[in-house]
Amino acid sequence: MLQDDGGGSAFAPLVVLELAPDTKEEAVAWLLSRIRDPQHSGGAELLVRQLGPGVEAGEKTNPNVFLVGASRRRLLSGAEDLGLFKEYSDGSMRGFTCANKLNFKGFTGDGDDFLSMAECQYIIKHELDTLRAKEETHVPGHSQAKLYPGKSIVRRLQSKGILVQMFPLHEKEELKRLSFSWYKKVKLAFQPLDDIRHYYGEGLGLYFGFLEYFTLALVPMALVGLPYYLFDWEDYDKYVVFAAFNLVWCTIILELWKQFSASLAFRWGTLSRKRAFEEPRPGFHGVLGFNPVTGREEPVYPAAKRHVRIYLVSVPFVLLCLYLSLHVMMIYFQMEGWALTLHDQDPTFWTGVLVFVPSVIYAVVIEIMNLIYRYAAEFLTEWENHRLESSYQNHLVLKVLVFNFFNCFASLFYIAFVMQDMVLLRQSLATLLITSQILNQVMEAFLPYWLQRRRNKKMIRRVQKRRTLGEQELPLEEQVRLEADMSTYLGTFDDYLELFLLFGYVSLFSCVYPLAAVLVVLNNVTEVYSDAFKMCHVFKRPFSDPAANIGVWQLAFEAMSVIAVVTNCALIGMSPQVKAYFPESDTQLILWTVAIEHFLLAVKFILTFLIPDVPKHIRIKLARLEFESLEALKRKKMLEASELRKGGQ
Repeated sequence: MLQDDGGGSAFAPLVVLELAPDTKEEAVAWLLSRIRDPQHSGGAELLVRQLGPGVEAGEKTNPNVFLVGASRRRLLSGAEDLGLFKEYSDGSMRGFTCANKLNFKGFTGDGDDFLSMAECQYIIKHELDTLRAKEETHVPGHSQAKLYPGKSIVRRLQSKGILVQMFPLHEKEELKRLSFSWYKKVKLAFQPLDDIRHYYGEGLGLYFGFLEYFTLALVPMALVGLPYYLFDWEDYDKYVVFAAFNLVWCTIILELWKQFSASLAFRWGTLSRKRAFEEPRPGFHGVLGFNPVTGREEPVYPAAKRHVRIYLVSVPFVLLCLYLSLHVMMIYFQMEGWALTLHDQDPTFWTGVLVFVPSVIYAVVIEIMNLIYRYAAEFLTEWENHRLESSYQNHLVLKVLVFNFFNCFASLFYIAFVMQDMVLLRQSLATLLITSQILNQVMEAFLPYWLQRRRNKKMIRRVQKRRTLGEQELPLEEQVRLEADMSTYLGTFDDYLELFLLFGYVSLFSCVYPLAAVLVVLNNVTEVYSDAFKMCHVFKRPFSDPAANIGVWQLAFEAMSVIAVVTNCALIGMSPQVKAYFPESDTQLILWTVAIEHFLLAVKFILTFLIPDVPKHIRIKLARLEFESLEALKRKKMLEASELRKGGQ
C-alpha cells in the first residue's frame, strides 16, 4: 500500500525518487518537507508519498523510494511558468496561461486531461530541479554535501550520490496502445510520430522522425543502386553517374529535412518556444562565487583553467588515439596483404573465405575501439568541468565524432586515394558495413531483449509466489521496483551517432558499392522496430525533452555532406572514363577536378540559402502570432493607463 502524506486528495504518482539506502532520516525528512512546502516558502508544493514494501515485505528492499505527484492547479501553474505551448482555439500553438485557459483546445471542466502525462512529469522534474537551498549550509545528516543559498538541491543530492535516480513512471494502458500502433503490427506505414511525441516528448519524437525520414530518403539511392550493382558488377569505371547522383542527393535531403523538422516542431509547439535558462550541471564544481546574471552564489571555475585542460590534455589525447587507430589500420592492411598472397598462391574455397577474415576482424576491432574511446571521452569531458550541459554535450560530440569518423573511414580513404584499388575498396566497405550492422543489431536489439525478458520473468515469479490469484498485472509497488531496475535511457546520442556513420558509408563511397544504400534501408527498418521495443519495454521512461530540432547533429550531417562532395569528386577524377580526357597531363586533371569540386560546393551552399529552413506558411503563422502578441501587449498597456487616469480623477 501507499503511505499517505495526509493530504487526503486523490494522488496520481508521476515521478519516482530513489534515495540511497543509507540516507540519514533527517535528510529524508528535510527533503520531503521542502518538496511539500508551498511555493511562497521556497518549496515545490508537490505531493509525495513513500512506496510501501509490497509483496516483497520479507525481502530486503530500499525503503527510501518515493512517489511524487501534483495537484491539478499546481500542474497548470507549472505549465504557465514553463511557457508550455498548447493548441489554441484557432488551431495555432500558443504559450499556456491560466488566465486564458478556456480558450485552449481540449481544456474542459477543471482541465483533467488537458496536459499529457509526459508534460506533467516534465513540469514536476522542472519544479524539483529548481528547488533551491535557503539558509542550509549542508544536507542534514550529510556534512560532506555542502549547500549555499540558491544552490539546486536535487543537483547537489545527485552529485553526492544521495539521490540515486529520478525517473518518470510508465502509463501502462497508454504504453500498450502505443506499442500496438508502433511496432507490434508489422506493416508498411509511417510511425505514429504524434503519439510518440505525446508519450515521450519532442526530443524522441524528432529522433524517430529523422530515422523515418532518413530511411525514406535512402529509397531513391537504393532503387538506383540495386540495378546498378546487379548489371555493372565488374565495371568499376562506370561509377561516375552514381557519384554525381550522390552529390545532389546528400545536399537536397538535409535541406528538406530542416523544413520537415520545422513543420514537426511547429505542430508540437517547440519551434518558437524560448529556451529555458540553463542551470549549472550536477557535476560542475569550483570555488564559491557570484553569478552576475542570477544574482546568486554558485561555484565559479576559471575559463583559463578549462582551456588548459582542453588544449594541453584533451586535444593531445585525441591525437594519440587517432595515431593508435592509424597503427591498427596498418596492421589490418598487413593482414589483408598476407591473406591475398595466400589466396593467389593457392586459390581454394578456404583461402577465398580467408580473404574476408581480416576485414571482419578489423570491423570488430573498430567497434571495440569506438566503445573504449567513448568511455575515455566521457571521462575527459567530465574532467574539463563544463558549467552547462549544452557545453558538455557539444565537447563530447566533437571528440566522439572526430575519432569515430577517423576510425571508421580512414582505411577506406587510404584504399581509395593511396592504393587506388576499387575492388578492395568495395570489398572493405561491404565487410565493414555488414559487420558493424550485425554487431549493432546484437548489442541494441537481441541482448537488451534477452536481459529484459529475464528481469520480467524473475519479478513476475516473485510476485506470483505470494499471490493466490494468478493474474499477470503487477501491483503498483512491484511495477515501480521493476521500472527502477530497468536500464536508464542515456539519450539519443548513440542513436544519432549510428545514423551519422551509416550516412557516411552511403554518401562517401557508395558509388563503388551501390548496394550500401539497400543494406542501410534494411538496417533502418529493423532499427525502427528494435528501438521502439527498447523504448517501450527495456528502458525506464525518459523525461520529455522539448527540442525544436536535432541540434548539433544537423551540423554533423552537413559537415559529412561537404566531405562527401570532395570524396565523390575525387573518385570521379580517378575514374578511367575521366582520365581518358587528360591522357598526357595529370596536373590538368587535378585542376579540373578541384575546380568542379569548388563549383559543386558553391552550388551546395547556394541551395542552402535558396531552400528556407522554415516553410513559408509556418513563417507567416509565426509572424502573425508575434503581431497579435504585440497588439495584446499594447491593449493591456492602454487599459492600465486609462485605469490610472480614472484613479487619479
